[in-house]
Parts: sequence; C-alpha cells; structure tokens
Amino acid sequence: MKQKFQINGISCGGCVSRVKKTLEEHPNIEKAEIFLAPKGATIITMNETLSVPEIQKQLDVLNGYTITEIN
Repeated sequence: MKQKFQINGISCGGCVSRVKKTLEEHPNIEKAEIFLAPKGATIITMNETLSVPEIQKQLDVLNGYTITEIN
C-alpha cells in the first residue's frame, strides 16, 4: 500500500539518500520515494499501515526532519 507524505527538512540529494535509507530500515517499509521537486514530497510503500508518529519515530534517528501525511 502506498501513502503520500511531506518530509520537511529535505534540501539536497544527500538528505534524500539519508532519509530514504533510514525509512527503508523499518521492517514494514518496502520502499520510500523522496523527491526534490516538490521538495520533500514522499511516497512510502508499506507492508502494513504505519501511523505518522511511528514513521516520525524512525526518522528521529536523524535530526531535523519532520513528516506529515498528505491526503
């Protein structure tokens, strides 16, 4: 299942690869697609639905990134 999110704090390709790697380390996240245009737009493919706080907890390993859901 795919869900759309906005990740604030993404500013370059390095950010994209760091955040992608961190998100994909979660056992229920199959794939994270993060875009620079529009900046921080993200599509996450999951095995099982995760809440925004659960995904944020995974992101908290890195400093300076916050995630919000886009409907």
